[in-house]
Amino acid sequence: MKNTTEKFGATPHQPSLWTRADALKVRADDPTTTQPLVRADFPVLNNDVFIWDTMPLRDLDGNVTSVDGWSVIFTLTADRHPNDPQYLDEDGNYDILRDWNDRHGRAKMYYWFSRTGKNWEFGGRVMAEGVSPTAREWAGTPILLNDRGEVDLYYTAVTPGATIVKVRGRVVTTEHGVSMVGFEKVKPLFEADGNMYQTEAQNAFWGFRDPWPFRDPKDGKLYMLFEGNVAGERGSHKVGEAEIGDVPPGYEDVGNSRYQTACVGIAVARDADGDDWEMLPPLLTAVGVNDQTERPHFVFQDGKYYLFTISHTFTYADGVTGPDGVYGFVADSLFGPYVPLNGSGLVLGNPSSQPFQTYSHYVMPNGLVTSFIDSVPTDETGTQIRVGGTEAPTVGMKIKGQQTFVVAEYDYGYIPPMLDVTLK
Repeated sequence: MKNTTEKFGATPHQPSLWTRADALKVRADDPTTTQPLVRADFPVLNNDVFIWDTMPLRDLDGNVTSVDGWSVIFTLTADRHPNDPQYLDEDGNYDILRDWNDRHGRAKMYYWFSRTGKNWEFGGRVMAEGVSPTAREWAGTPILLNDRGEVDLYYTAVTPGATIVKVRGRVVTTEHGVSMVGFEKVKPLFEADGNMYQTEAQNAFWGFRDPWPFRDPKDGKLYMLFEGNVAGERGSHKVGEAEIGDVPPGYEDVGNSRYQTACVGIAVARDADGDDWEMLPPLLTAVGVNDQTERPHFVFQDGKYYLFTISHTFTYADGVTGPDGVYGFVADSLFGPYVPLNGSGLVLGNPSSQPFQTYSHYVMPNGLVTSFIDSVPTDETGTQIRVGGTEAPTVGMKIKGQQTFVVAEYDYGYIPPMLDVTLK
């Protein structure tokens, strides 16, 4: 492997560890780290499509950006099929849950625009059919590059394989709305290497996705976060003392937790345009703790690096658990060491009474947190649910040192801009 740290001037680092001891501190339903209940009568943004992962247009410093007064978001989107025979039950009724659960196989990148940072208007596909080299367009990041309206959309091209890619186009505005033009040539950037990041050949359940490019506020270089799993054949990883951490007596047994190998990956750009990248060792690993650290992203505040990622209850390892939601870590420098926020890592989890109400949280530098509605119970027993596929209420969060606090709740899909760019 090349000595990347010498070539690009990155600080040599060892990955920080999210340990089993940290995860044992996770407490569901702590009001300071729990998403408010989502009502079952929530509004739906568009009855023709499902949406889930939401990606606000932003700059390389992380600021959510509007263009000529128009806010823009990108979403993973799939058509709803209320009349498709394969999604009708034996009585001929639409089985929306089955349709919703199948959405990932037909995920495409769509965009929406708004004058108010909510009440989003449907824009349509970002790329024409056939432009993306794979069947699925999975989550990433749209970056506004300049006042000419150029946008680099980094995303994950999935099936076959999983490749971090980007496509460049432009945002065009009028008095009446927003259009996306160009976005015609997709450039592959990199894939898992099997040396630092697990490949599909090493693990059929591997993850490698969710690119989040950024400019480091301290050294000014271009980097990218992404989700990965630690390289190695599935089941071969060791959960040793470092991964276990300082657990109390009786908690030394790790069960089958060697199968959980999530990590937050990082790459550094060799060029200013973000066309040429080299992967670095992970910033954070969760071997023996969790198998997914999805959509990693930063908030830069008070000279610190706040690293956020989302994860599920079902991806936790034996002997530890936590709610679906966003988890966070903080360091004084890009390459760590990182320590879990709130002692455990849990920043904003679903309440135990509605464990699947929201997911895919994205923490913005202004402290607002957006997510989508997954499913909400409609009766007291929780056996009847209403599928979402739409924007959740935005939550206000305060970050103070190594702690976070839920302090506000806003309207559904409220994603206001932090700055506006006037196109020339």
